[in-house]
Amino acid sequence: MILITAPIHPIFLEVLDTKGIVYRYVPDMTYPRLESEIVTCTGLVVSTHIPIDQNLMDRAHQLKWIARLGSGMEHIDVKYAEAKGIKCISSPEGNRRAVAEHAIGLLLNLVRNINASQSGLMQYKWLRDQNRGIELEGKTAGIIGYGNTGSEMGKLLAAFGMNVLVYDKYRAVESIGTIKASSLHEIMEEANVISLHLPYTSETHHLVNDDFFRALKHSPVLINTSRGSIVNTSSLLHALDSGMISGAGLDVLENEKPSSFNAEERVIFDRLMQHAQVIVTPHIAGYTRESPQKMARVILEKLGLEV
Repeated sequence: MILITAPIHPIFLEVLDTKGIVYRYVPDMTYPRLESEIVTCTGLVVSTHIPIDQNLMDRAHQLKWIARLGSGMEHIDVKYAEAKGIKCISSPEGNRRAVAEHAIGLLLNLVRNINASQSGLMQYKWLRDQNRGIELEGKTAGIIGYGNTGSEMGKLLAAFGMNVLVYDKYRAVESIGTIKASSLHEIMEEANVISLHLPYTSETHHLVNDDFFRALKHSPVLINTSRGSIVNTSSLLHALDSGMISGAGLDVLENEKPSSFNAEERVIFDRLMQHAQVIVTPHIAGYTRESPQKMARVILEKLGLEV
């Protein structure tokens, strides 16, 4: 029996029905309920709202695989799962284009002062010179992390005529045309734009910190559509205020539940939202009309249940 614990595109259920596969669809699943229901399932489809930890997997005596709708696997104890013979898969191929397009949208908004222009007009100010932007053609972009979304971002940036430097600590990168394998140091030295496409791990936690910003040479625009805790937000604000970066486009934050902010987090968030060269969106980069079906199809394919 397959247990589906998050909203999923109907095509996934249709395929299971067609193949006569038994499943339960519980998109509002809670952790306490999953503790009891995971006992009998052989497959588990999850999103991010429930951590799949050792306690759950110890109860899942028949579980053969866990499928993640999306890319990040940090809420699943993958190492423990694999030690128990449980296969773990994700579906970043299904929303990589969506994330890359959103990142481009954040970038264009910042370099062409679109939000700033709108804010001025809302105050009846026709500010042309103050909102003169820059063109991307001929500039240098640095991509840190070159998996599914990073490589998709590289294609889009190259299409704008940018020189694209790519760094990935764990993946060999092939230089093709204006997309070139690089080092982190080279990106810090040369980039006018830096886009982050990294998983969240203990190693990437606050990778972008005071030292990172101090090493930048050209006051680049920073784009983060990966995970909020890769960037130290206090360091980011200091970098903005001191001109170490010229802007920040963020689809993710360290704490993405504003209702739970403590006093310090509220102050930092308010400063971030009031900054003229910052755009923040509520983790919607991979959340398009098309991406749910694409992700469902990817999971079906990886499970050998192609449509």
